[in-house]
Amino acid sequence: MTDFDADKVVRPIGRTKPAGYGLADRILVGSGVLLAAVAAFFPWYVFLNPDKFSVPPLWEGTTRDLPETAAREVMSVSPAAMVDDDEDGADAALDRLSTATVPGVGAEKKLGTPTETGMEQPLPAPSGFRLMHVANGRALIEDASGMYIVRVGSVLPDNSRLATLEQRNGKWVIVTSNGDVYERN
Repeated sequence: MTDFDADKVVRPIGRTKPAGYGLADRILVGSGVLLAAVAAFFPWYVFLNPDKFSVPPLWEGTTRDLPETAAREVMSVSPAAMVDDDEDGADAALDRLSTATVPGVGAEKKLGTPTETGMEQPLPAPSGFRLMHVANGRALIEDASGMYIVRVGSVLPDNSRLATLEQRNGKWVIVTSNGDVYERN
């Protein structure tokens, strides 16, 4: 007989049982749980101890007191550093609030002519337009820059508003808020 007999019983390949979690896996799980606990606790620690985490003020007053030394030649000085706060009262009448106002002394006239207030400034010349068609409460108008569909209340090219759409003597007309009447051609 040969060694390769088909009637020979062969044991099936078995799986080995897992040995459990290794030390590296346990360290990773433990550090993850510890990190989650710290992340959950730290906001409460900050909330309960605001004195440790508050932003410190730069200085209590609005100005700094300069040392009593001789002046030095400098090119640029911060406005906060230029104040000498010795409580001598010389500048107590100054208003330290900065505003965006500019005094208007001497600005009333330019070269002997009164300053324009802008109210006398003319508006751009009104552009003419014509009524093309009226349907369903809307009107089609045309001017030099194109065609527009307008309705009552719309702004027209001459900076007025469309007041009404009327039919007069069998023709459609539009009446503007200025009182101008435009008839369909």
